[in-house]
Amino acid sequence: MNIMRFTGWHILWITIYASSISALHAIFHEYWIEIPWLPISIIGTAVAFYVGFKNNQSYDRMWEARKIWGSIINSSRAWGSAIDAFVSNQFSSEETSVKELHTIKKKLLYRHIGWLYALRSQLLIPTPWEHSSQGGHVGKMTERRKKKFGVGLLDDIETKSNLQCFLPENEYDTLINHKNTATQIINKQAQDLKELRRKDLIDDFRQMELQQLLYDFYVHQGKAERIKKFPLPRQYAFSSNIFVGIFIFLLPFGMVTEFHGMGLAGPWVSIIFSVLISWVFVMMELVGDYSENPFAGLVNDIPMLSLCRVIEIDLREMLGETDLPEPIPAVNGVLM
Repeated sequence: MNIMRFTGWHILWITIYASSISALHAIFHEYWIEIPWLPISIIGTAVAFYVGFKNNQSYDRMWEARKIWGSIINSSRAWGSAIDAFVSNQFSSEETSVKELHTIKKKLLYRHIGWLYALRSQLLIPTPWEHSSQGGHVGKMTERRKKKFGVGLLDDIETKSNLQCFLPENEYDTLINHKNTATQIINKQAQDLKELRRKDLIDDFRQMELQQLLYDFYVHQGKAERIKKFPLPRQYAFSSNIFVGIFIFLLPFGMVTEFHGMGLAGPWVSIIFSVLISWVFVMMELVGDYSENPFAGLVNDIPMLSLCRVIEIDLREMLGETDLPEPIPAVNGVLM
């Protein structure tokens, strides 16, 4: 059903086009210039290789995006565990109360959760080459898909409310107005580590270890931003569109010629095969086209909100909290 929603419009216009060619053949068959199947099949083979290459590159981008968020999960758990273990009175000459230590740990872990939601929010900002930024039918259809099977299902309420919950009140207004909020949140974490070292709540070694984890977060963020801000080269992304269009344009002519030998019903039977083959090529093109941007907020994208919630639950459990939010449920079969 979801496949039909995704490609229903394409099946319609392909059927109309293939039927038109068959109708023209039925009317003007005496004057019809037969197109041999061999050149069309060669074009189809070349297009299939080209689209296959594009799909491989698109899948690599999506899989790399998922690996990046897997690394964010691992590093976040390591951050929570290190903060819980390292921040203590072990090296301090002045005793800090257990409550105050817990407040410090909570501030660092909550700010990190804020970083997760800020990063997700930044990665969802559309770039000029994404489908939602395009004009006409493509842009409108993409916006409709976002509302029915994408981030529009949640209207991004989670990010707006979570940033206010997890960032300290005296920092929220400042951090939220930066050009790159996620970057500045990590920088704020580094400043807090410096202050903890000054108070001897951590030693040099522990500060270096925690700073290394902050560096890892910058690396993960940079990798995600690279995928978001540098598209699949447009000569590959756009050319396959043209090649598939050329092949679909020629296909019904070759099919009519091939099926003409079956008698009067042949040209009409050719419609079925023209539509089926064209649909396969269109589906391959669309899969690659929509997979190249894994942070576009659509149905097949990386479920960043769900991953953020997983990390949030883990870190809050490390703080000993029991009033935890539920994991993000799938809506209409889609996990955001």
